Amino acid sequence: MPQIQVTFTPSESKRLIGMAVAKLPKVRRALKNGIIVIGVGTTNAYVAEELLGRKIERGRFAAGVVLPKGTYVLPAERRLKEIVIRRGKIINAKVEGVLPELTSNDVFIKGANALDSSSTAGVFMAGKRGGTIGKALGTIMSRGVNLIIPVGLEKFIPGSVKDVAPLAGMDKFAFSTGEPVGIMPVHGKVITELQAIQILSGAEAMVMGKGGVSGAEGAVTLLVRGTPGQLREVRRLVKAVKGESCLTIKTD
Repeated sequence: MPQIQVTFTPSESKRLIGMAVAKLPKVRRALKNGIIVIGVGTTNAYVAEELLGRKIERGRFAAGVVLPKGTYVLPAERRLKEIVIRRGKIINAKVEGVLPELTSNDVFIKGANALDSSSTAGVFMAGKRGGTIGKALGTIMSRGVNLIIPVGLEKFIPGSVKDVAPLAGMDKFAFSTGEPVGIMPVHGKVITELQAIQILSGAEAMVMGKGGVSGAEGAVTLLVRGTPGQLREVRRLVKAVKGESCLTIKTD
């Protein structure tokens, strides 16, 4: 079977993942007839752009992020709020305001800070009540709301989210570089670069390596297999996302 090799930087991966999430049948149905909640997050900023068909202030569509100095929480007054879409239109509503309305036909999109080999995602929590995911997860799970987790392979961890979660916590650290956080294990439909390529082209992708320098820190290199037509589509996708600018967060 024909195969090609491709590399994506983290920002390019975020764009690719955003494109794939926007194409998911459940997302398209909810966009037309239901409710979509997009939680703040750097990858979710790209998801929002792909769903809305326009640019947003990506550097402000975030809450907790990891910077060179460590974990950081963007002040509430400087960040954008979550996006709630009802039947294709953004509505002025808070997440807690629409939670009672959500059903199994609706979609909740939440990024992650970790992903392990069991496809368990981990979400950092710097809020004393668990932040957005802490407020929403009970409703999501009890009602069968479609939880979609866009997360780049840069966040893959060699250990277990379930193992580290009970050990972490805001009050459990004697020292931290940045804000101390807890981490919550979360299960949903995970969309990484691998799933994104399959959704968008039908091709099969496997990880060959990770990392890089000179702006490629966190990059992922993939082996992609498929029919000639599928690989042509992958090459078109590569061309579309290559050169995606690095997402930066202003802290002052």
